[in-house]
Amino acid sequence: MKRVFSKLFIAFITAATCSTGAIAQYKTGPADKDYVGYLFTYFTGNDVKDEAIKFGISLDGYNYKALNGNQPVIDSKNISSTGGVRDPHILRGHDGKTFYMVVTDMTSSKGWDSNRAMVLLKSTDLVNWKSSVVNIQTAFPGNENLKRVWAPQTIYDAAAGKYMVYFSMKHGNDPDKIYYAYANADFTALEAAPKELFIPKSKVPCIDGDIIEKDGVYHLFYKTETDKPGIKVATTKNLTSGKWEESDDYKQQTPESVEGAGVFKLNNSDEYILMYDVYKKGAYQFTKSSDLNHFTVIDNQVTMDFKPRHGTIMPVTRSELKALMKKWGTPKDFPALNNNPALPGHYADPEVLYSNNTGKYYIYPTSDGFDGWGGYYFKVFSSDDLTDWKDEGVILDLKKDVSWANRNAWAPCIVEKKINGVYKYFYYFTAAQKIGVAVADSPTGPFKDSGKALIDSAPEGVKGGQEIDPDVFTDPKTNKSYLYWGNGHMAGVELNDDMISINKKTLTLLKPDATFREGTYVIYRNGVYYFMWSEDDTRSPNYKVRYATAKSPLGKFTIPKDNIVLKQDADKMLFGTGHNSVVQVPGKDEWYIVYHRFAYPNGYKLGEAAGYNREVCIDRLYFDKKGNIITVKPTLEGIQPVKK
Repeated sequence: MKRVFSKLFIAFITAATCSTGAIAQYKTGPADKDYVGYLFTYFTGNDVKDEAIKFGISLDGYNYKALNGNQPVIDSKNISSTGGVRDPHILRGHDGKTFYMVVTDMTSSKGWDSNRAMVLLKSTDLVNWKSSVVNIQTAFPGNENLKRVWAPQTIYDAAAGKYMVYFSMKHGNDPDKIYYAYANADFTALEAAPKELFIPKSKVPCIDGDIIEKDGVYHLFYKTETDKPGIKVATTKNLTSGKWEESDDYKQQTPESVEGAGVFKLNNSDEYILMYDVYKKGAYQFTKSSDLNHFTVIDNQVTMDFKPRHGTIMPVTRSELKALMKKWGTPKDFPALNNNPALPGHYADPEVLYSNNTGKYYIYPTSDGFDGWGGYYFKVFSSDDLTDWKDEGVILDLKKDVSWANRNAWAPCIVEKKINGVYKYFYYFTAAQKIGVAVADSPTGPFKDSGKALIDSAPEGVKGGQEIDPDVFTDPKTNKSYLYWGNGHMAGVELNDDMISINKKTLTLLKPDATFREGTYVIYRNGVYYFMWSEDDTRSPNYKVRYATAKSPLGKFTIPKDNIVLKQDADKMLFGTGHNSVVQVPGKDEWYIVYHRFAYPNGYKLGEAAGYNREVCIDRLYFDKKGNIITVKPTLEGIQPVKK
């Protein structure tokens, strides 16, 4: 799994951690690479029935399909004070998993100067939303001559640590200006009266602000209301400084009237889309840019089976797309979703468990994405069908829960044991190049560390390598459990009945061939014990899985002529496929291999860092009639939901 660490390097890592005293926060939200599609929220017209929040989805950012048959996903009458809403803006929160939406509380049938309010909405799943009406005129004194409140949007202000809601307002005969206020912690109200955020130097009216941050600079796209109205941009490094640099040119690429600018970054790309409502023509225009300054029309690449008005687009993950389609249906001809990677985020060294107690599957991975494999906590994910995975949170934190090690949390494994009629869960893990064990009453914890390392030195006669990558296996013939581990050597030992100590008399140095590097995994099928391991280095594109067979849990090995279980697929750009576990569907001869690979699609470009920016995948594992493992071809598609 990892390069052999020198004592100097380990000391450096320890010193760096201790000297700074800094502990990174757990990664709760998706990584950029995990966004596989887009959610488009919009309204469709000036009839009250069309002044409502609607959703569309896309996999590529260019071709969009309406959800719910292009009907509202939220009833405007239930959330607004006027009976209609317009200009929806959606934002993924700073935590990565909370969503915020703001809309104009208005129906045009009552006149363009008829509204004084906006609606704030909050969700944790994009399906269920809680809402609050914020009436500026009644909430804050001094707004007696307020005529309208238009097009609110939200951005997280890192300097303030709060969510800023910004919008245009018009008072009396004054021009429309863009204001801001911070939302309260519940996102149900504004903390204080709005303040001016931006006014063009020309003092002309401006509306429909949309802010996006790029390289530490905030870009505000807005519409000017002049003899030649259009979309301009102003930039600043501090949202509330009042110091803005304004562009002189218009950014729309059409002579027609436009409004409602919306900007988003394309997934796995350095390019951005600026779109806007060509409202007098009933059209929408898409443009592309790499610098947020020069834009090229791409209308010939864009398709939509709906006609949006003033909307916004947000990247979403596969699981979020699935949840949206589960609620509002899969649009006709919408492309199928890939199921690899199986987990959202950077994870590696996956251990899979089927729990007879809960009837669910669980994956226990290394928390990856830390430079030099520097993770320090473990998480678990649960699923009913091996495809839809729920993040169950952190189950063991070395810095908080383990007294004998606080770094390099790697490659865990787990076993479910019924002891005196009660299910117990024994979790073996690597920490600081030693192996520990923690115990829980549930697959999701809480786990309690035993208080000391179970394996803290190399077996007698072994020089070099590391005491890492534990695997635990219970022999169905005897119900005895065995622990395996090693990097550069494969060791095996019988666990005592307490499962937190070993029978040292049974310690055995197992002998696969010279391809063995690490990542032992053992299964039993039709009277045969299969031993799998990873070859090469986890930073290598050619990291792969091989196997041998045996007649007992501690050897001796027979190595098949063709013993590759899993290897890269260079044509598909799938590299670094290794460190696996395997799960059998209960009661069936149906098997699945769970493994990690370089983050797709750009992980292979990271060089050495590819080895600690990995993702977990699942594919089907097959045996031939003689019991040989058929080499697995890694896929992007993954597997379909498994029925027990």
